[in-house]
Amino acid sequence: MATMNAVLFFSFLLFAIGCAGMLVRRNALVMLMSAELMLNAANLNLIAFARHSGTVTGQAFALLVMGFAAAEVAVGLALVVALYRRKDTVNADDLNLLKG
Repeated sequence: MATMNAVLFFSFLLFAIGCAGMLVRRNALVMLMSAELMLNAANLNLIAFARHSGTVTGQAFALLVMGFAAAEVAVGLALVVALYRRKDTVNADDLNLLKG
Protein backbone atom coordinates (compact mmCIF):
# COMPACT_ATOMS: atom_id res chain seq x y z
CA MET A 1 0.00 0.00 0.00
CA ALA A 2 1.47 3.33 -1.06
CA THR A 3 1.57 6.13 1.48
CA MET A 4 0.19 9.59 0.80
CA ASN A 5 3.69 11.07 0.68
CA ALA A 6 4.82 8.53 -1.92
CA VAL A 7 1.82 9.23 -4.15
CA LEU A 8 2.28 13.00 -3.86
CA PHE A 9 6.00 12.69 -4.63
CA PHE A 10 5.24 10.56 -7.69
CA SER A 11 2.65 13.10 -8.80
CA PHE A 12 5.22 15.88 -8.35
CA LEU A 13 7.71 13.97 -10.50
CA LEU A 14 5.11 13.48 -13.24
CA PHE A 15 4.21 17.16 -13.17
CA ALA A 16 7.87 18.22 -13.20
CA ILE A 17 8.62 15.99 -16.20
CA GLY A 18 5.59 17.39 -18.02
CA CYS A 19 6.59 20.95 -17.18
CA ALA A 20 10.16 20.35 -18.35
CA GLY A 21 8.87 18.81 -21.58
CA MET A 22 6.68 21.85 -22.17
CA LEU A 23 9.53 24.30 -21.60
CA VAL A 24 12.41 22.47 -23.26
CA ARG A 25 10.97 20.71 -26.31
CA ARG A 26 9.72 22.64 -29.33
CA ASN A 27 7.87 19.81 -31.08
CA ALA A 28 4.11 20.45 -30.90
CA LEU A 29 3.30 16.75 -30.41
CA VAL A 30 5.74 16.47 -27.50
CA MET A 31 4.22 19.62 -26.01
CA LEU A 32 0.76 18.01 -26.19
CA MET A 33 2.07 14.87 -24.50
CA SER A 34 3.68 16.99 -21.80
CA ALA A 35 0.37 18.75 -21.17
CA GLU A 36 -1.29 15.33 -20.84
CA LEU A 37 1.37 14.28 -18.35
CA MET A 38 0.68 17.36 -16.23
CA LEU A 39 -3.08 16.68 -16.32
CA ASN A 40 -2.47 13.08 -15.24
CA ALA A 41 -0.36 14.33 -12.33
CA ALA A 42 -3.26 16.57 -11.28
CA ASN A 43 -5.64 13.61 -11.54
CA LEU A 44 -3.35 11.55 -9.34
CA ASN A 45 -3.37 14.33 -6.74
CA LEU A 46 -7.16 14.62 -6.85
CA ILE A 47 -7.67 10.89 -6.38
CA ALA A 48 -5.04 10.66 -3.62
CA PHE A 49 -6.66 13.47 -1.64
CA ALA A 50 -10.12 12.00 -2.20
CA ARG A 51 -8.95 8.65 -0.87
CA HIS A 52 -7.27 10.35 2.09
CA SER A 53 -10.38 12.33 3.02
CA GLY A 54 -12.80 9.46 2.37
CA THR A 55 -14.99 11.32 -0.14
CA VAL A 56 -15.61 10.80 -3.83
CA THR A 57 -15.48 14.48 -4.77
CA GLY A 58 -11.86 14.29 -5.93
CA GLN A 59 -12.65 11.27 -8.06
CA ALA A 60 -15.52 13.14 -9.71
CA PHE A 61 -13.21 16.05 -10.46
CA ALA A 62 -10.64 13.61 -11.85
CA LEU A 63 -13.26 12.25 -14.26
CA LEU A 64 -14.06 15.81 -15.29
CA VAL A 65 -10.37 16.52 -15.92
CA MET A 66 -10.13 13.32 -18.00
CA GLY A 67 -12.98 14.58 -20.16
CA PHE A 68 -11.24 17.93 -20.63
CA ALA A 69 -7.99 16.11 -21.44
CA ALA A 70 -9.73 14.04 -24.12
CA ALA A 71 -11.17 17.18 -25.69
CA GLU A 72 -7.78 18.89 -25.51
CA VAL A 73 -6.13 15.97 -27.28
CA ALA A 74 -8.74 15.90 -30.03
CA VAL A 75 -8.59 19.64 -30.72
CA GLY A 76 -4.82 19.86 -30.25
CA LEU A 77 -4.09 16.96 -32.55
CA ALA A 78 -6.42 18.39 -35.20
CA LEU A 79 -4.60 21.72 -34.99
CA VAL A 80 -1.19 20.05 -35.23
CA VAL A 81 -2.26 18.04 -38.29
CA ALA A 82 -3.69 21.16 -39.95
CA LEU A 83 -0.52 23.14 -39.22
CA TYR A 84 1.65 20.30 -40.53
CA ARG A 85 -0.32 20.20 -43.77
CA ARG A 86 0.05 23.95 -44.18
CA LYS A 87 3.66 24.52 -43.04
CA ASP A 88 5.22 21.01 -43.32
CA THR A 89 6.61 21.25 -39.79
CA VAL A 90 5.48 20.67 -36.22
CA ASN A 91 8.26 22.76 -34.69
CA ALA A 92 6.64 25.41 -32.49
CA ASP A 93 9.30 27.99 -33.31
CA ASP A 94 8.48 27.82 -37.02
CA LEU A 95 4.75 28.36 -36.54
CA ASN A 96 3.92 32.04 -36.86
CA LEU A 97 0.45 31.95 -38.41
CA LEU A 98 -1.12 34.24 -35.80
CA LYS A 99 1.32 37.08 -36.39
CA GLY A 100 -0.34 40.07 -38.08
